[in-house]
Amino acid sequence: MASVRRASVAGTWYPDNPTRLVSHLDGYLERARIDDPGGRLRAIVVPHAGLMYSGPVAAYAYNVARRHQHSALVLVGPSHFIPFQGVSMWPDGEWETPLGPVKVDRDLASAVTAASSQIVDLPAAHGREHCLEMQMPFIAHLLPDVPIVPMVMGHQTRDTAFALGAAIAQAVEAYAPDALLVASSDLSHYEDANTAAALDRRVIEHVERLDADGLMRALDVEPRHACGGGPMVAVLDAARRLGARHARLLQYADSGDVSGDKSSVVGYMAAAIW
Repeated sequence: MASVRRASVAGTWYPDNPTRLVSHLDGYLERARIDDPGGRLRAIVVPHAGLMYSGPVAAYAYNVARRHQHSALVLVGPSHFIPFQGVSMWPDGEWETPLGPVKVDRDLASAVTAASSQIVDLPAAHGREHCLEMQMPFIAHLLPDVPIVPMVMGHQTRDTAFALGAAIAQAVEAYAPDALLVASSDLSHYEDANTAAALDRRVIEHVERLDADGLMRALDVEPRHACGGGPMVAVLDAARRLGARHARLLQYADSGDVSGDKSSVVGYMAAAIW
């Protein structure tokens, strides 16, 4: 039986009223106008904080994504609440949003699962996890007919990240060559804005070079660089395997740009990979 993943942070992290939600999204998108980098868009990197913080940054990536045709969206984010080995796949059904359900691409999810021993059956990892849910408002609003493949990574080890990257590339190449990969990650946490910018610059440089191995090495030394570093590594690796050769930072900001408090911030980036 197909399963429904219920929204867990609607009404708190983002509006649960459809009219208000669309108004917020359209406001962010209007202010995030940006030139399309051109080429075949393979992946985006987006943040996942509360919408008032992450939305103005994520809008840059989704403004690029909306201009391309996608057969599916392959989403990878970190598990914030449940520690486990491997990657939890939501394999079928749909995800609830205030703007209507977002369907899961069951066949592509099955293909990714078949390609990797890292995929585990752990639905609870998605229960109150916000990293993918925070993408659903943009997806339901801009790409409502595009199905998703939602994955949450547990312990962000080198083996897990690169095994997942290889599995995603194998499945996408065989079954959904026009799929868009989505890495969900915030950057440094609770540093002052200047320290955060310096830490975040290191992550951004690895992304801009499509340097999955360099990013993994940096995370091994200092995990605080990014809460979703492993998912970013997996998506960078998969994108390169699928032919991506370019990446571009679209926007960088921190939570202090909204709160006004620059003494303790969370960093956010939006990037496009093609």
